[in-house]
Amino acid sequence: MKNRDRRPGKKKPFKKDNQKGSKSKSGPEWGTMSKAKLRAKNKAKENVAKPKPKPIVEITEEMRLNKYVAHCGICSRRKADEHIKAGKVKVNDEVVYEMGYKVQPGEIVTFEGKRVTPVGEMIYILLNKPKNVITSVKDERDRRTVMDFIGHITKERVYPVGRLDRNTTGLLLLTNDGQLAQKLSHPSHEVEKVYKATLDKPMTDSDLQKIRDTLELEDGPAPVDAVEYVEGREKNVVGIELHIGRNRIVRRIFAHLGYTVVKLDRVRYAMLNKKTLPVGRSRKLTKKEVIVLKHLV
Repeated sequence: MKNRDRRPGKKKPFKKDNQKGSKSKSGPEWGTMSKAKLRAKNKAKENVAKPKPKPIVEITEEMRLNKYVAHCGICSRRKADEHIKAGKVKVNDEVVYEMGYKVQPGEIVTFEGKRVTPVGEMIYILLNKPKNVITSVKDERDRRTVMDFIGHITKERVYPVGRLDRNTTGLLLLTNDGQLAQKLSHPSHEVEKVYKATLDKPMTDSDLQKIRDTLELEDGPAPVDAVEYVEGREKNVVGIELHIGRNRIVRRIFAHLGYTVVKLDRVRYAMLNKKTLPVGRSRKLTKKEVIVLKHLV
């Protein structure tokens, strides 16, 4: 665990949330736009030519099957192992259960009956996820998913890195880079996440200190890197920074002390923030951001 400097006078990491990324009542496409202009705008979008499918990318040297599947943008390499064990992957129309099988140039690999090939371009998308949206590629109950907010950026198959529960808002990374997704999700790389939690009642100073000192939850210790009242807000708004990624960990930390999180927003993921990314919007990462992300892990 990283050393946490708690010296008196240290600057608090949680400033008042006045970012442009906060939710606004109107956006550039709505507000005063007339219905006629809106219909014309939508019609223009429909007439935009659809991108041509990219040619199949063939490998030029042998590659482990689990790595091959991950490079197809289906999932991380760890998840690829599970798919292979479950018999979902075939090579030359025969099921292969060995994840270390070496795929040779010219061999045909299928996943769940569909041919898959390594992607020619890696896509990295940052989304400011709204509330009541599922962190999933598809939903059996036909609810909105994060994929509904990135269609204007790419038609490639991408996947969320980690997850935010339905009622949690904020930053979510999506990519077809299975290797990077696996590294970012693995606890050993300690990728930091910062959340702003609005509680049902003010938090006491003593409870804040208990969180700093590490709570013992039902599934083990819950260390945090920092926790403070958000500057300029009431004491029921707390900023918390941590690198562990267990299921609903932030909500469970506060629940352990008798607080209910009524609103939870992820305001930073690694070095990424949402200063210029309003709620419900998404964008591609810059080349510099991708380089820094890869350097972190």
